[in-house]
Amino acid sequence: MAALGNRGTVTEASGFKPEEDAQKIYGAMKGAGTNEATIIEIIAHRTIAQRQKIKEAFKQSVGKELLDCLKSELTGNFESVVVGLMMLGPVYDAYELRNAIKGAGTEEACLIDILASRTNSEVKEIIATYKRVHDKSLEDDICGDTSGMFQRVLVSLLSAGRDESTKVDEAQAVQDAKDIYEAGEARWGTDEVKFLTVLCVRNRNHLLRVFQEYQKVSGRDIEDSIKREMSGSLEDAFLAIVKCMKNKPAFFAERLYKSMKGLGTTDSVLIRIVVARAEIDMLDIKAEFLKMYGKTLHSFIKGDTSGDYRKILLELCGGEK
Repeated sequence: MAALGNRGTVTEASGFKPEEDAQKIYGAMKGAGTNEATIIEIIAHRTIAQRQKIKEAFKQSVGKELLDCLKSELTGNFESVVVGLMMLGPVYDAYELRNAIKGAGTEEACLIDILASRTNSEVKEIIATYKRVHDKSLEDDICGDTSGMFQRVLVSLLSAGRDESTKVDEAQAVQDAKDIYEAGEARWGTDEVKFLTVLCVRNRNHLLRVFQEYQKVSGRDIEDSIKREMSGSLEDAFLAIVKCMKNKPAFFAERLYKSMKGLGTTDSVLIRIVVARAEIDMLDIKAEFLKMYGKTLHSFIKGDTSGDYRKILLELCGGEK
């Protein structure tokens, strides 16, 4: 068993020598063509902290930014994975959010995936990093690109004020369940603010209790009611919050499954989750995936991707089991 807090497939490389790694990577990119195998072998088997040391060593010995070199040497999805792996967690999240916002349309799924699943301290770090790296306010950017109740849910999540204690107030849980029921199933039209107040503010243990009570009051699972009462991005956001509260690795397993099943692959989702969770809870995501779909995540990725992109994702997934 990995220690609590690290259920990742990527773990610290022993006998780590950043200078040697930097030289090997430089050698892999020098001259005509790139030796992708060397890049995969090193990058996919070092932690984020170790990769930062490789970046420093590369800059010292080569006089260039490693990230710039990788971007000019690599292309496509493989490049996206490698570039993402070289970033600290909050930097990668901020980078993904920026990409989701700028450009013609907004990738709402990215905003939801990240903001519904990160802890208060993670959200605060993302906001600070976004400001530092992109010189913009994340909240302003999100507000400029979203509207209505969906925007209000995101603003609430960005306030990073969720109660993170473990205490359950029984009377309040019963009241919350009743409030949500009366705001949705029990009336014509839906008072979405009530859902927001409960789902974005209460702690996880309390919400699990609310969901049980809700089932009693309404005879339905809260997810079914959200699907009946809401639509579009607002529905997606509330469902993501509920699923993350119930079982975060299962939420990511479902997102991965949906990114690959059927025709075509939503590579942005596949890359974002594998890169962001490789060091956190990928072992649990793999276990949930197998439990939910009767197939390994490894086999799904193998069947849905190709080339160096496939190779690095499979390394990050850590074996076939």
